[in-house]
Amino acid sequence: MTEIAEKTNYRDPAFYTNRELSWLQFDYRILSEARDKNIPLFERLKFLSISASNLDEFFMVRVASLTDMVHAGYTKKDIAGLSPQKQLALVKEQTHELVNMQYTTYNRTLLPQLEKNGMHVITHHEELSQKQSEYLERYFEDNIYPVLTPMAVDSSRPFPLIRNKSLNLGALLKKKGDKNAEIEFATVQVPSVLPRIIQLPSELFEDKAGVHVILLEEVIEHHMDKLFLNYDVICAHPFRIMRNADLSIDEDEAEDLLKEIEKQLKKRQWGEAIRLEVEEGMDKKLLRIINKELKLEKEDIYYINGPLDLTFLMKMYAMEGFDQLKVPSYKPQPVRELPADCDIFEEIAKHDILLHHPYQTFEPVVSFIQRAAKDPKVLAIKQTLYRVSGNSPIIKALAQAAENGKQVSVLVELKARFDEENNIVWAKMLEKAGCHVIYGLVGLKTHSKITLVVRREEDGIRRYVHLGTGNYNDATAKLYTDLGLLTCQEEIGEDATAVFNMLSGYSEPKSWNRLSVAPLWLKDKFLYLIGREEQNARAGLPARIIAKMNSLCDIDIIEALYKASAAGVKIDLIVRGICCLKVGIPGVSDNITVRSIVGNFLEHARIFYFENNTSPEVFMASADWMPRNLERRVEILFPVLQEELKQKAIHILQVQLDDTQKAHLLQPDDSYAKVDRRGKVACCAQDTFCAEAVAEAEDEKKDDVKQNRVFKPETGQHLE
Repeated sequence: MTEIAEKTNYRDPAFYTNRELSWLQFDYRILSEARDKNIPLFERLKFLSISASNLDEFFMVRVASLTDMVHAGYTKKDIAGLSPQKQLALVKEQTHELVNMQYTTYNRTLLPQLEKNGMHVITHHEELSQKQSEYLERYFEDNIYPVLTPMAVDSSRPFPLIRNKSLNLGALLKKKGDKNAEIEFATVQVPSVLPRIIQLPSELFEDKAGVHVILLEEVIEHHMDKLFLNYDVICAHPFRIMRNADLSIDEDEAEDLLKEIEKQLKKRQWGEAIRLEVEEGMDKKLLRIINKELKLEKEDIYYINGPLDLTFLMKMYAMEGFDQLKVPSYKPQPVRELPADCDIFEEIAKHDILLHHPYQTFEPVVSFIQRAAKDPKVLAIKQTLYRVSGNSPIIKALAQAAENGKQVSVLVELKARFDEENNIVWAKMLEKAGCHVIYGLVGLKTHSKITLVVRREEDGIRRYVHLGTGNYNDATAKLYTDLGLLTCQEEIGEDATAVFNMLSGYSEPKSWNRLSVAPLWLKDKFLYLIGREEQNARAGLPARIIAKMNSLCDIDIIEALYKASAAGVKIDLIVRGICCLKVGIPGVSDNITVRSIVGNFLEHARIFYFENNTSPEVFMASADWMPRNLERRVEILFPVLQEELKQKAIHILQVQLDDTQKAHLLQPDDSYAKVDRRGKVACCAQDTFCAEAVAEAEDEKKDDVKQNRVFKPETGQHLE
């Protein structure tokens, strides 16, 4: 290491990016997909919808947290040297720019393209012909009017509580026939139980073929006079409130965590208002009345040029008849190592099995638990659950296992954000079925993904284990890219038992065989592995790190990466979302690249490659490189030990590094730019994995590069 490197302060705030601003860059990357003319039109609608949905959650949690810090007078600076006040100001400034770009994209690009392709969106009720208006009037009276609850505000009726994220119409009214009457305020919630997109019969549009739609709030606004019969409606405009939805629970004081979370969930709908969206051109008096109740600052009000809450575009994406404007849907492929009707335990006993979702089906994971529930040789099933689907076959299998007399222990993480209510329902159901349910650990979220099946066989007890990077959710397994390992290696089985004993009985093992578990050991493991590459580079030995994750913001990890880079370690990071590390700092991060892949599937897997002086080690984990994962959650890092599977994992990393279609490269100014494709072979990692999974499932002869060669990351070459 050079003298300059030795004197470098690797914790200099100038070397770090604020995590909230980095997250906004991530949402910009999603929005950039909506603006990409090379992507099918309806896919662009989907990306715009996702950017809006993400922004909602960002405000309800991250902006809400910053707001709480400011209110509490908290002034400690973050790793980038920004106080909460400064972060909040920058976040609001950039969010206004992001929202403006969202609606510019919608109005100037997507709406005209929809019109050209036969999807006609009626943006205002004044565009309707008499015949169309008559149809919508009948539709309103039959389907909408009975559901609405108009609410006036006067001395006897206080300002109503407006639910979080609900879409509402505010109106100014004046009593009919009374010139001296005061102007009054009223509001009506746009019912979320009704479809927001209303399709009109094509015969009403004889002059224009295609599909014609109008939004629910536009129809309600058109008929506001029917809700307030004794009043003249002076004006009506949509508005939407975002509230603080970050749960605050003192677990030490909560005697029953389940009841405490149930109580806090009700408060989420009525938390402090932190953002107000209003229609551009809203009557100033109407806006003053609404904001008098909410008490928001000027920068917390967003004037929207278009329909509020763009998440409705996901419903438009799902409409039939526009398949030519979408990417063909992909069907997850069967796993070659687990043929239909095989004995899954027998197959796992032969060798470890690596599963790559959603390219390969999630069915083997479901089947693993279902068969364990019925197998008379299985004595016990133990599992952690963080997020599961609404109609989870895994939950049903666990309940059946308990009813079949097996010992079933399930840790249900009640603190899984925005899934708390769902998880409470499952926890109660599992308890009724006879499962032993653990509600997480005080002060920690259990984010690890592990299942242990204990089976009595001829030669004694054998433990089968599934370890994963993603949730036990059969629905999101079709949308998220994740990896899972099925194994019955004795050392991993022993460690799995130790994990569950730790979760249920607080007994910490003195040592581990193969697994590394947060919050006690995992961070030290990562720092050791990074430090080993640094030492190898200093000694002139081969050194390389490739790491794929969702987020990177832990200062200790970033400092270790900077030191390794300064020592000459080549480091390639594949980080989907937040990245607080900066590239291109002379003498500090010259050897580091960061890319983010934003594609049709959400990148969720965590893979870590360490060259280890030509004896590569590959790990997978439930954890990102974030303080919360390494210090405040129960997470598991597991090794990929069998050489064939190790090569599969390395192949996944290399294909992602080769991506020229969906990869965005981090720049020294903290912005991201699409990979320069000039002179490079076109490669979309997700499409490549889809094609490979299909080819493998069909048992087609593979290219010898994929089948017979081993990739060596330290040289960037395939060797026979």
